[in-house]
Amino acid sequence: MNKGTRYSNTGMVLEYGWNQRGELTGTCRGSGREIYQVTVTFNGVPSSRTIANARCTCPVGMFCKHGVALLLVAARGGATRPPPTVSWRTMFSGVLAETEPGVADTSSQVRPLALCFGVETPNGYFAQLAGSSDPMLMLYPMTMGKRGKWIKTGASWANVLDSRGWDFPPAQEIAVTALHRALTGNSYSYGAERVGLSQAPVTFWTLLEAAQRAGVTLIADPALRATSVRVTTTRLSYTLRAHATGAQLTTVFEIGDADPLPAGEVRGLLGPARKTHGLWTVRDGTLLLAAFDPVPSTAELDAARTGEDVLIPADDLPEFSAEVLPRLSRARSVHVHDEQLFAPPRIEGPFAVLTLSPGTGGGARLSWSIGYQVNDTRHVFDPAEAVTVAYRDKAAEAALWESLRPELSATAWMCRAWAVHAREYWQRRLYRESSVAVLDELDLLLSGQSAEALIAASSIVSLLVPMELSGVETAVLVVEALPELDEHPDVIVDNRLDMDYRPAGAAPSIEFSSEDGEFGNDWFSLGITVTVGTTAVPVADVIREIVSGATHMLLADGVYFSLDTPELRKLADLLAEARALGEIESGKVHSGTLNATFWEELLALGVVDEQLARWQERMSALASAVPPHRLDPPNELRADLRDYQRSGYDWLNFLWDNELGGILADDMGLGKTVQALALISRAVAEDPHTSFLVIAPTSVVANWAAECRKFAPELEVATVTATRAKTGKSFDQQATGTNVVVTSYTLLRLLFDEINEYSWSGVIFDEAQFIKNHTGKTHQCARRLDSGFKLAITGTPMENNLMELWSLLSVTAPGLFPSPVAFTDYFRKPIESHSTPERLGVLRRRIKPVMLRRTKDQVAIDLPPKQEQALVLDLSSRHRKIYDTRLARERQKVLGLLGDWEKNRFQVFRSLSLLRQLSLHAALVDESHHGVSSSKVDYLTEQLPELVAEGHNALVFSQFTRFLHILTAHLDKVGIAYSYLDGSMNAAERADAVRRFTSGETKVFLISLKAGGFGLNLTEADYCFVCDPWWNPAAEAQAVDRAHRIGQTRPVNVYRLVSAGTIEERVVALQDRKRALFDAVVDDGELFGTTISADDIRAMIG
Repeated sequence: MNKGTRYSNTGMVLEYGWNQRGELTGTCRGSGREIYQVTVTFNGVPSSRTIANARCTCPVGMFCKHGVALLLVAARGGATRPPPTVSWRTMFSGVLAETEPGVADTSSQVRPLALCFGVETPNGYFAQLAGSSDPMLMLYPMTMGKRGKWIKTGASWANVLDSRGWDFPPAQEIAVTALHRALTGNSYSYGAERVGLSQAPVTFWTLLEAAQRAGVTLIADPALRATSVRVTTTRLSYTLRAHATGAQLTTVFEIGDADPLPAGEVRGLLGPARKTHGLWTVRDGTLLLAAFDPVPSTAELDAARTGEDVLIPADDLPEFSAEVLPRLSRARSVHVHDEQLFAPPRIEGPFAVLTLSPGTGGGARLSWSIGYQVNDTRHVFDPAEAVTVAYRDKAAEAALWESLRPELSATAWMCRAWAVHAREYWQRRLYRESSVAVLDELDLLLSGQSAEALIAASSIVSLLVPMELSGVETAVLVVEALPELDEHPDVIVDNRLDMDYRPAGAAPSIEFSSEDGEFGNDWFSLGITVTVGTTAVPVADVIREIVSGATHMLLADGVYFSLDTPELRKLADLLAEARALGEIESGKVHSGTLNATFWEELLALGVVDEQLARWQERMSALASAVPPHRLDPPNELRADLRDYQRSGYDWLNFLWDNELGGILADDMGLGKTVQALALISRAVAEDPHTSFLVIAPTSVVANWAAECRKFAPELEVATVTATRAKTGKSFDQQATGTNVVVTSYTLLRLLFDEINEYSWSGVIFDEAQFIKNHTGKTHQCARRLDSGFKLAITGTPMENNLMELWSLLSVTAPGLFPSPVAFTDYFRKPIESHSTPERLGVLRRRIKPVMLRRTKDQVAIDLPPKQEQALVLDLSSRHRKIYDTRLARERQKVLGLLGDWEKNRFQVFRSLSLLRQLSLHAALVDESHHGVSSSKVDYLTEQLPELVAEGHNALVFSQFTRFLHILTAHLDKVGIAYSYLDGSMNAAERADAVRRFTSGETKVFLISLKAGGFGLNLTEADYCFVCDPWWNPAAEAQAVDRAHRIGQTRPVNVYRLVSAGTIEERVVALQDRKRALFDAVVDDGELFGTTISADDIRAMIG
């Protein structure tokens, strides 16, 4: 606006005025020497006009500074209104004249427009712009002169664009103006008489058609020697004729029904390079303007531009006929003049081609192709590439590959790296094509499924990816798969390998040898050789291949053999175990190893040389755990051993004779003590100076002495139950001159140095679960005791986890699993996590020689039955309210502590213990609730008098002594005499409590679960009540077996009292898991669970 004002004030507007159409026109000088024509049109009536448009011939084109200047000058000069309108007669004179044929319009300057096509030969810049020096078709406007002829005067492009005093039909003016703008773009062409068509855009055709519809006449310049102009379409086509050297291909253009136009007769092309869209030529006095439909390729137009024919040599005709002509005929019209020369080819296929070519590292590259036989030539194509050859049948190829899915899957299975190759293929394709199908296939291949599952679910494309096979994979494929594939009617095998692959004539053999002749207590070298035919293969290479997952192994001469044999697989597993547990170190083996079953299994896999055979016999003997000759129990033993006890005695003799330790883990109540006394009696009978140390819980020391007097009265037995400070005697003074010294675990810790001064012939740990904590002091003392024979006696060698079992083995058979870390990594973690369940069977086999366990169900068939039942008792309403209130508080507390389970373990168990006590009696948690009734107290107070009256004896167990004290008060009220035992009582008090019950003085025995769970023989009882379930079922089982053991003559009824809707119900469920762990390892059951976890706690508190 500011520039327009400045132009109006500086005389830049040269002239202005109104034309007959009510438009304001004028000329305005530009910033240089240019003169621009400006036209302003208006809307509305004279009294209220608005500007409709302001056109200018300057580069801006409209609403420019020149238009602003014109309007301001005209306003200041008084020309704010157009001249008076003409009369109606004048207004319609032109229209009426059009209705009278032959009557010219003499009252108006409106003249029709024509577009004239001329020709120029470009040179210099224009030749470069056109892309060639061929004649260039030009276009310029013309108008009708007074004599009825087309003339240039007054019809220049400038006149049409700015109507410099010339009036043209509006529709024609608009159409021609639009055409001009399309041809010139943004370039300045004002004043140019002609516009070239060599760079015409593709919109040229529609704009030209619009001009014709507006009435614009198309004429040809006389220089073209054409009397008419025709706008049409054309398509490129070919003719084929025989030629002396083969065949001649001619490019022609078809235009309607006319004869084809040879390419050499085309005068020029329309459109920019590589975007050509039409041609022009003069034919039979007519200028032909033809749009391509369809547009040919650039290569075709380049060839056509030369106007020369293409010669096809005779040698190329078969390929041209088979591969080019059919496809070309679908895209272009092809006229063949010699049918015999271009007879259709014989095409066979599709068929699959499997190609094996040399790869890296002695392997091969496998690739699948799709093949066709065309006449006498085979053509193969990559199935991953698009179908571009005419004779290929995409549907038939897809059907072929689908029918070959079993064969494709088999070859993919033989390549261990197939999944890697497939993933890499789809990852590369993802860069080019991020479709859902590509992403889905890649997700599948990255899912971590097994190779078998991936092959089954993958697409055909994945199965067709090229693969790199290792040497052994190549050998197996060539020998075992290629012959069958070669016979397949739809598969052609192209094997380009030179190696003579063949399978081994016999299975590989394993040989064991030693360079050492003597096997004392030292290390010896072990040699392991795998022989295939006459070739010795390093065992390390064999194991490496097996561990890597290979199924075969290839030798240098092309012979391959299977690694999937029971012997080699077993060899790999055993050597892995040996490495993990330290059985073999740098090719050396300790001759004194206790892992007898391992060596028995390993050496049984092959041939053992003569020197090693002697050591093998020893290992087999140890693994059998049976003495070469059965010994009768000594006469000094005053007991008749049952058959299973006799077998136990044989096993103990085997351990004693071989200076081995072990674990006697018979079920509780099967007479483990008498079996141990049989061994002690035999040893003392053979050597009166033999001395045994028996370590037992304090409460059992006296019982051991009594059992010795009962079954082996010839033995000299001493019990050490107190330190010198209490007795005034040293350990040596009490132990001298005895065959058996019985003491407690407590005194073992306190008097260890004195005890260990002796060189004990044997040490027996009764209730050996007391040394199950391998980090505890008691366990350390047990390991350090000097003795060549150590025996652990326990009905529960494991209660919570496998490390408890290791603890007992590390004391009794320290050479079996020396390292707790190795044991944890190889056995405990894989078994307890269920990641390698087969390790459970291995562990059972390894401990079998040094652990003997028989259950009551197996051996004590004459033992009366044991009936077990869980009684679920409802809490009283008041008790329930108290419990639920406290449960909500403790649940919130425990759930917060579980975030750091290991750190807060003690606090968590404290809360759980509180809830367990609250399930028994509310007063155990808060003395103020002493008056709240307890369903369990009420039940026992009701049941015990009835049982006593019927002649039954009952044991009542509870972990909580305070509950037993509450129960005593109620039994006192109903007049029931009872015995009582807990851990706070000394030996004399314990003995008196037991005596009163076993003599019949009392009929009810209230016992602390921990204090009375071992060392007691209470077969007088035939009823057992367990008042509060504990998460360790072994403790309950020990307690119940005080009554259900050898010597019991009546059925035993066991009742576990469980408070409904409390933590006790969850504890019972946990007991089942614990019991399953014990059964899995000790009783050959299936592993189910392990120790208490944070998830267990969450489940227990709801």
